[in-house]
Amino acid sequence: MPQHIPVMLAESLEYLAIRPDGTYCDATAGLGGHTAAIASRLASFGPDQDGLLISCDRDEKSLSMAQANAAEFADRIDFRHAAFSQLEAAALGGRKLNGLLADLGVSRYQLTDPGRGFSFQGDAPLDMRMDQTQELTAAHIVNECAETAIADWIYQLGEERRARKLARAIVRARPVRSTRHLAGVVEQAVPRTGPMHPATRTFMAIRMVVNREQEELDALLERAPHMMKPSGRIVIISFMSLEDRKVKESFRALAQSGAARMLTKKPAVPGEEEVRRNPLSRSAKLRAIEMM
Repeated sequence: MPQHIPVMLAESLEYLAIRPDGTYCDATAGLGGHTAAIASRLASFGPDQDGLLISCDRDEKSLSMAQANAAEFADRIDFRHAAFSQLEAAALGGRKLNGLLADLGVSRYQLTDPGRGFSFQGDAPLDMRMDQTQELTAAHIVNECAETAIADWIYQLGEERRARKLARAIVRARPVRSTRHLAGVVEQAVPRTGPMHPATRTFMAIRMVVNREQEELDALLERAPHMMKPSGRIVIISFMSLEDRKVKESFRALAQSGAARMLTKKPAVPGEEEVRRNPLSRSAKLRAIEMM
């Protein structure tokens, strides 16, 4: 069973300030690293007094692995298949939270699963769906969407300045058949000039469109404050400047309105030892607020 190294685990637990009898939500279960750690701090006291963790993910395969990896604490966890926009209705069932954690990073399991199409390291179908029940795939984006739309996505989401040239090359190469084919089209249009593969930003942008990642984050930031109990805490770990800006602006607005207290004036970042052990944590930024 794949294991997950949870990013900024100690900091997440510190800012959540977990109460043994509290109700919490891990909005991104992944492979269960954060879930198991939160659940281990909850306790059973008797009827209607148990601590509860609602652990959610939009990827059913990840969710099943999280269940296995956190099986020791199964009596304290309610696993739910839900995206951010579905948390309030599908997962919480009207319950208010003492704390909510969201880790916005893509799991290493998803990136390395050869059949999911997130990476160009192997050759796979152009899929990129986190939720395998949805219809929209990367193949549709690459082969059917307008060139101007593809260019805008690569520029805005991938922060790729050569977006129009890349979109033109992709459209001319249609039908693009696989991840390796797409990576080759990009590399031919804009040859490698540094350590980063030239297709990295394009793949990231397409993945974000397929999974509506910006819209889902907007939904979380809009609705999360309404899911919290007084003094409930919201902790979000982001890995991209685009996402961190959204979190910062949302939290700042809540603090300025008097609805919340900022717990992190500047984002917390991983320590040197964590980065050494887990280089993928390098770009992580954690922000936290406490609702009034």
